[in-house]
Amino acid sequence: MNSFAPSFNAVVNGASRGIGWALVAELLGDPTVGTVFATARSATTSDALATLGARHGARLQRLDMDVTDERSVAQAAHALGAMTARVDLLINCAGVLHDSGLNPERRLADVDPANLARSFAVNATGPLLVAKHFHAFFPRRERAVLASLSARVGSIGDNRLGGWYAYRASKAAQNMITRNLAIELSRRSRAIVCVALHPGTVDTGLSRPFQARVPAAGLFSAERAARQLLEVIDGLGAGDNGGFLAWDARPIPW
Repeated sequence: MNSFAPSFNAVVNGASRGIGWALVAELLGDPTVGTVFATARSATTSDALATLGARHGARLQRLDMDVTDERSVAQAAHALGAMTARVDLLINCAGVLHDSGLNPERRLADVDPANLARSFAVNATGPLLVAKHFHAFFPRRERAVLASLSARVGSIGDNRLGGWYAYRASKAAQNMITRNLAIELSRRSRAIVCVALHPGTVDTGLSRPFQARVPAAGLFSAERAARQLLEVIDGLGAGDNGGFLAWDARPIPW
């Protein structure tokens, strides 16, 4: 990556699997990256992250953080502060589409307030809490990027199929939060770029139950998705602050 200062520091939130893990691996494979701080609910006990740690040593630091628990987010930020005073790149990857008892709604009758709350807690409130407790690590004058993985289905203007109430609405809320952050954080960090990024349809546990109609050419491996996202991040300019971009750097309507 050429747009950051040499030996820059990166934080990847939601790093224990899927796109998050692939982003950590890609960043560690780049000699311009200094330290990667990988956060997840069980980052310190993750076998997948331990494998990367064995290969890259102290360039990988693991921090446990549950984005649905503000105390956990604050503790992770405190632990980070004991290791560094600066973060140049922060990528929010933690997200939920389905889990035990939570499935995308096909019709209005499927809407469940508890599932709505769960989706918003992870997909919208989570990135906001991370920004609240981690923004002080961004440099004031040098380039910094805060990128949150969103989804095209979070676009109001692009919604033609309906359904998926909780996921669509929580991602739309996340997009608004990213836009707000772009405005506020730029007052403190003059060269920061805050963006919402759509990674495409990626072959991970999040999308696996919904891949039947996805053409092979449109289904990315996590490794390819990570490379594409980092290419977009590396090419961001000041005019992209507050934007919503796809994996190919094309803008997506709000």
